[in-house]
Order: sequence, then structure tokens, then C-alpha cells
Amino acid sequence: MSPATATPHTLDLPQVTLILAPEDDVAVATRDLAGGTVLTGGPTGELTVGSNIARGHKVALRAIAAGEPVRKYGQVIGRAKVDIRPGAHVHAHNLGMDDSTREVEVGVDRRPTVPATEQRTFLGYRRSDGSWGTRNYIGIVTSVNCSASTARMIADQFRGPVLDAYPHVDGVVALTHDTGCGLVPTSEGAQITRRTLQGYASHPNMAGLLVLGLGCEMLPAATILDGLALREDLPVTTLTIQETGGIRSTVRAGVAAIEGMLPGVEALRREEAPASALVLGTNCGGSDGYSGITANPALGFASDLLIAQGGRSALAETPEVYGAEHLLLRRAVSQDVADALLARLRWWEEYAAHGGGTLDNNPSPGNKAGGLTTILEKSLGAVAKSGSSELVAVREYAQKIDLPGLTFMDTPGYDPVSVTGLVAGGATVVVFTTGRGSVLGCKPSPSIKVATNTETYERMTEDMDLNAGRIVDGTATLEEVGREIFEKILSVASGEQTVSEELDLGSDEFVPWQLGAVT
Repeated sequence: MSPATATPHTLDLPQVTLILAPEDDVAVATRDLAGGTVLTGGPTGELTVGSNIARGHKVALRAIAAGEPVRKYGQVIGRAKVDIRPGAHVHAHNLGMDDSTREVEVGVDRRPTVPATEQRTFLGYRRSDGSWGTRNYIGIVTSVNCSASTARMIADQFRGPVLDAYPHVDGVVALTHDTGCGLVPTSEGAQITRRTLQGYASHPNMAGLLVLGLGCEMLPAATILDGLALREDLPVTTLTIQETGGIRSTVRAGVAAIEGMLPGVEALRREEAPASALVLGTNCGGSDGYSGITANPALGFASDLLIAQGGRSALAETPEVYGAEHLLLRRAVSQDVADALLARLRWWEEYAAHGGGTLDNNPSPGNKAGGLTTILEKSLGAVAKSGSSELVAVREYAQKIDLPGLTFMDTPGYDPVSVTGLVAGGATVVVFTTGRGSVLGCKPSPSIKVATNTETYERMTEDMDLNAGRIVDGTATLEEVGREIFEKILSVASGEQTVSEELDLGSDEFVPWQLGAVT
């Protein structure tokens, strides 16, 4: 039943809404509420719903004067633009941004990780440099867009039953992109592109590598490997279309090179590995009003469990922690780590201003339809993916996630670009939370989809791996779903396919962040 057709009732407020903190001014509707519905049993007495309110959206618990702060999660999510009466729908029409400066307190909420008493394991691929892969791919890394079509032609020769004779090879993936030439080689944009390509070339989930270029680009294929300490057990071939004799000759040469790699890759077998060897990338997309209540904090709980095993976990999407960075700063292990995060936020403010925008209106139309109003509200929910662990490092886009514990990586909020940075940084498993229904894959790493609400899970069950909506439904606790996510991480790392892998998703979602002037 939609809000427009819902029938007014007298309902018990705790049964149809969630109040996330005692000091909150709003509650989150867990079902559609019709205008005129009387809500009883609330902390401020009886309320009458003023207009139709969709599930996931906010209802005012008390009278809020224009200009007053509005709290959710016990934190300010904005200021009232007009007087808001009890029972009113609180959304973009009456709630605006709060630009107040937040007090920066570094490290005051640090809680050293207590090592797990039970050491968990998964079945992974041991690599010669000491890393462990969760998948066994042969990758085609392209230095320039001009070699993209050729790379796809080569990879297409290994689709379907061709690889049936190689059951321990997960596939041949062509990683194509829209840049690689016209960039000033010393520019920030060129360095990010090169770092991203190097991160994929050296990724633990790659068991074979073909580097493919055109031959005259500003980011030549050979330079992708310059200064890169490739594993001794990684077979590598580099080809350029111009030197090899054109597209047809290059396709033949590329196919032959990969055929030569297949027997060695097939011979690799999974072995028991410590959970501490896993690198978890966390991301969210198509968020809704439940994201910060169900899937994101449950993923944060799972992240804490992995970190207690000695593993690595990374939070990303800088524009989507904007306004909630104080929560991360309170867990930073040092002033240097705090300063690094603040520096990236200031960079983003300048970047957005240069493009004629700001960071305070980040929620997308889909986010807003799902109940999110301001970037503060969205960010507070997004930060929940980081759990409660100490923040040990801040890394720029596609830099190595190299320290045990929680790392923040500077990425855009755009899902494919953000996840590409995390995988380039070494994430061997990605968990992706979604309220509206994102379908992103991210070869060569598996992507586990967690729905924030049961309706989305049931509507898109063939695209979702787990349902965190059970937390709101009352059929599972946050901790239970968090442990379920953790167990799913171990199972997927051991070879269990995700739904996105069943659909062979993840090649087109390789989207390096493009910055800088193109000449």
C-alpha cells in the first residue's frame, strides 16, 4: 500500500517507527503512514500525522521552530527551514543544511581492537609475495581507450564453454576505460590512472596478466609496469597494437599469450588461509532511509569482526562522509591521520566549488525518494559502515590498503569509480549495501550485495545476496545480520559465487577516476 492509498488509523508509534537515539527530534517510519493517522505511545505524547509519509521517511516527534537543529542518530542532520509541528513529514521541503562548524576532537573515542579468541580461516590462493587471492582471474589491463575494443575481442575468445576445461580459472577479464592519452604524464589525473592500472595489474586476484596498449599513447603500456614489484608467480605479457601488426594480429597474439597462461593458472588450488589475509572494501549505493539503520551498521559490525581477526577494511566515498567526519576523527589513531582526512575534505570543497557546486546537496533523487534529505543525514548513515574500529590510515585514490585495521580511502561517491579505487587498493572482497537496488559487480573481486529493506530484497532477490531489512522487520538483530555478513565474506572468499558473479558482472564497472586537463 502506498502512502497515497494508506488508510488513517490509530497506531502505536513504537510499532510503526524507529527512534534511533533518545535525543532525536524525528522517528523513521517503518511502514507507510497516511495523513490523519494518530500515533500513540511516543516519548512526547500523542501525534497526528499531518500528511502521507512513506516508509523510510521521517516524522517529527515534537514542535521544531524555524532555524532549530533537527537530530537523528543523536546527531544534527540539518536545520528547520520553517516551523515544523509534531507529526509533520520532515524532508526537503522543511529541512535544510546545517553549516555550523563541528568541534574536532581527535582520538577521544579510540577503542583498541581486541583480538578475536577464535582464529577464522578461508580457502584462498597463496601468492608468492605473501598475499592471498580470493579469485583466480587472468586480466587484460589496457593502457589507453584505443586498445579497449581489441582487449574485449581477446577476452571474448574465452567466454562460454571454452574455459570448461579450466574449472579453477575464474575467467579472462578485459579492464577497459576512457582515458590513457591526452593527459599530461606528470598531472594528478595521469598519476591516478597509472596508479589504478598498477593496482589491478598487481592485484592478488590476478593469476595472469596481459598489458595491452596502442603504441603512441601518453601513458604507454610498458610504463604501467615501471617500478611495480610484480609477483614472481605472475605470468605477464605486454603487447601494443601498432608493433604487433594491427588489431587482428594483436588479437591472435593476445589469445596465444593467454592460452599459454591457462595451464599454470589452472594448476593453482585453494589452501587454508587466515582471515587476517582478507582486504574488505565497503561501499553503498542507491541508499534509502534504512541504510544507516540496517545494512550499514550491520556491515560495520562485520568489518569490526574482520579487523579483530587482524584483517584490513576500507571505508570510502569522501563526499558521503562530509558532515560526519567528526565521528571518524574521534577514532583516529593520531593527529597525522586526522589531518590527512581533513585535507581530503578541504580538497573536495575546493573541487566542488571549482565545478560550480557544493557538497551539501549530495543525496541523489533516488536517495531523497528513499527518505534521505541532507548530506549530513546521508553521511551519518554511510559512516556506520566503518563500525567502531580505530581509524589507522587515510589513503588517496587507488593507494594500497596496507595496514591492519580500518583505512579511509579518498574516492568520489559515484559507485563504479569508488569501488574501482578500492579494488585497485587491494580489496579482495567488496560488500555493497543498497536500499533502492544497486546491481554493481567489480571483477576481479566479488561483490556481495546487502539490501537494506525486505521489500527491495524480495523485489530484486536475484540481485541481492543478503537481506538486512530483517533488522527493521524484527526477525533478526543488527548483531545477527552483522555476523551473517562476516560469514558470507568468508564463504565468498573461499569461492562461493555472489549473484553478480552468476550474472558475469564486473567488467564494465571498471571506471578509474578521471581528473585533470585533457589536451
